[in-house]
Amino acid sequence: MDRAAVLAEFDNQMRRNPAAEPGSLVEHEPRVTRIISRGDGWSGVLWSDLTEAGADAVIGAQVTRFAELGRPWEWKYYSYDQPAGLPGRLRAAGFAPEPAETLLVARIADLDVDVSAPSGVELVPVTGASGVVAVVGVHDEVFGGEHAAIGSAIMAALASRPRPVEAVVAVAGDTAVSAGRVEFPAGSDFASLWGGGTLPGWRGRGVFRSLVAYRARLARERGYRYLQVDASADSSPILQRLGFAELARTTPFTYPGY
Repeated sequence: MDRAAVLAEFDNQMRRNPAAEPGSLVEHEPRVTRIISRGDGWSGVLWSDLTEAGADAVIGAQVTRFAELGRPWEWKYYSYDQPAGLPGRLRAAGFAPEPAETLLVARIADLDVDVSAPSGVELVPVTGASGVVAVVGVHDEVFGGEHAAIGSAIMAALASRPRPVEAVVAVAGDTAVSAGRVEFPAGSDFASLWGGGTLPGWRGRGVFRSLVAYRARLARERGYRYLQVDASADSSPILQRLGFAELARTTPFTYPGY
């Protein structure tokens, strides 16, 4: 895989020119692309290409624009974004960095998608409210915090054809032990993996790997060429062993918004 070429395509398709999802508005400026969403949807600056001379003015203009929302929002920073001192400028403007993640991408054709769940575990597609509850419960337990907004997004997607999001739960007996989802952006070559958290007692048994393969199959069936993940420090080594390549680092910078 030509990493530089794939990164350029990712930047163009997924950051600079994303498709608007239901309930969201994509706004383009010469040096910024931002997304404004209603309700619990994600809002923030998705792409930027700033200059040393103009960076602070552009940052200030975004703060003014998002002030209308009256809620927190995010500046999605990638390690190749310009200028080089952008993280410091964001901090000075009142943004707080969250833990950095690794942008990983794999060509679906290069992945082993014929991986079954380990013995005693079944992968169950989410088709209704009970599955959504299971996904939220796993995420709450594994990642901490409260993930009702993710559940609402999955539930809303169930009514669409084709679904923009598919979720799956790994179940052992009556217990949901892992869960994840795959998003299918319109007009893009890149499908995105999210979640994939596994309960501590079930780690190291191949559950995570089977969830990746399951979602890769779904993306292949939809005609996507690549899978993209913003990987945590825990999942990044596993995904790289499965064939994903590191293209950049990414850090969410959050602004309080009120």
